[in-house]
Amino acid sequence: MNKKSFNKKLPFRQIFIYVVMTVAVFVVVSLVTLFMLGYRIDANNRNIEQYAFLQFSSIPSGATVSVDGAITGGNTPSKTSVPAGKHAVVMWRSGYEKWEKTVNLKQGTLTWLNYTLLIPKDLKVQPIADYALLYSSLASPKGNYILIQPSAGIAKFDLVDLSSDTIKTTSLTLPASLYTPVTGSAFKLEKWSDNERYALVSYKYGNKQEWLLVDTQSLTQSKNITKMFDISFSSVNFAGSGGNSLYALDNDDIRKLDLSAGTISKPLVSNVTDYSVYNKLKVITYTGKNEKSQRIAGVYRDGDKSPSVIKTVSGNSNTPLRIATTNYFNENYIALSYGDKVEILSGSYPNTTSDSANNMKTVGSFKSKVNVDRLSFSPTGKYALVQSGAYFASYDLEYRSLAESSVDGSGPTLPVKWLDDNHIWSDRNGKLIVYEFDGANSHVINSVSTQQDATLTNNGRFLYSINKSKKGYQLQRVRMILP
Repeated sequence: MNKKSFNKKLPFRQIFIYVVMTVAVFVVVSLVTLFMLGYRIDANNRNIEQYAFLQFSSIPSGATVSVDGAITGGNTPSKTSVPAGKHAVVMWRSGYEKWEKTVNLKQGTLTWLNYTLLIPKDLKVQPIADYALLYSSLASPKGNYILIQPSAGIAKFDLVDLSSDTIKTTSLTLPASLYTPVTGSAFKLEKWSDNERYALVSYKYGNKQEWLLVDTQSLTQSKNITKMFDISFSSVNFAGSGGNSLYALDNDDIRKLDLSAGTISKPLVSNVTDYSVYNKLKVITYTGKNEKSQRIAGVYRDGDKSPSVIKTVSGNSNTPLRIATTNYFNENYIALSYGDKVEILSGSYPNTTSDSANNMKTVGSFKSKVNVDRLSFSPTGKYALVQSGAYFASYDLEYRSLAESSVDGSGPTLPVKWLDDNHIWSDRNGKLIVYEFDGANSHVINSVSTQQDATLTNNGRFLYSINKSKKGYQLQRVRMILP
C-alpha cells in the first residue's frame, strides 16, 4: 500500500475510533446514571428494574443489617438498594435486642431507617438519689437537667445536672421575697425554657395565683411575673428560647411581656380558650370564639397586626377542636382536628383575619378512631401525633403516611410524651414503655412512679426516671448505650 492510499484511509480510521469511543462513553455514562437512579438487572426475570434505596443508622452504631434474611454489606451507618415492594429489615448488635420492621418501598425512592434505638438486653436500674418525699419532676427539653420537687407547699427544688455520667445536684430554695407566703399554698413546676436555664413555676394560695420565673443559674435574678405587672394571668408561656420574653393569658386576651423593659403589650389575640407557642418561629396557635360566638382555631405570628383564623366551626360545643403548628425542612405545617377528623396543612401562614387558609394547602387528612384529645408535633416536626386515651396515631409529614397504635397495659392512660425526635414513652401501669413514633418496637424499660417525668440524656447514654423505693422515692437511670 502506497503512502497516498494510506493517508486517505487514516481519517476514516480516526473517525471510526472516535465514534466507538463516543458510543462507549455514552453507554458507560448511561449505565452509571441508571445505576444511580436505582436500576438493576433482575437475574430471575432477565429484565432491568428500578430499585428502591434504604439508608440505615442506629444508636449505637455498628449494627448488622439484614433485608429479607440476607445480610447487607457493612454495619450501620450503611445503605443498600432492593426491589420495590415489602421487605423485612432486621438490625442487631451483641448485647442488644433485635430491631425489626417491615417496610413497603416504591421504585426510585429513598427511605431512611435512621431512627433505630437498640435496647440493651440486660437493663440494669441504677439508683442515683433518694427522696423521702416527692411531689413532681420536670426534665429540660434537651435532657441535660431535671428539676425535682419534694413537696408542693415548700419552695425548694433540686436541680439535677444530667449532662455528664457523674451527676451534680444543686438545691434551689426560692427566697420568701419572691412570692406571697401563705399557709396551705402550693408550688407547681410548669415548663422549661428552650435554653434550659429558666423554669416557670405557678404558685397558688387560696383563690389566687402567682407566676414565678426561676433562674436556675442565678436564683437571685428570679422574678415574680404577677407582681411585676399586677395582673393575675391564668397561664404563661415562653416567647423564645430565653426568659426575657413571655406570652401570658390575661382573662381571655393573649399579651406579650418584656421582663427586661417591664412592658406589656396590648391584646394580641382575644376571646382565647386555649393556646400554645411554637418558639422556633414564635408562632402562637390558639382556639377561641369570634364575634358570632362560633368556635375558631388560628395562628398569630410575632409582629403580626392581627391573628389569622384557620378554621371556624359551628354546632356541638362539646366536640374538641385542636390546632398545632411546626416547621419541617423550611416548610410550615398546621395540624387541625375537629372531633375525630384531622387535617394537615402546609405553606405560608395566612395574613388575613378572614376564615380562609388560601396560602396553605391540605397535604394530608385522616380520621382518628376516637375524638382527638391531644394534638402535637414531634420535636423536629416530622410527625403529627394525636392521642385519646390509650389510642394514638402519628402522621409522617415526609412520607405522607399514617400509623395507628395503642398504649400497652390496662387502667388509666396518661398522655404519652416525646422521648426524642422519633420515640415516645408511656408510664401506664407503672411501667416505662418506649415506642417508636408508629408504635412499633416497644420495650418495657423499668418500673416507674406514674405522673413523674423521664428523659433520655442528650448523648443518648442514659434514660432517667423516678420510682418508689424503701426510702420513699428514687431518681434512677438505665444505661442505654453499653460501655
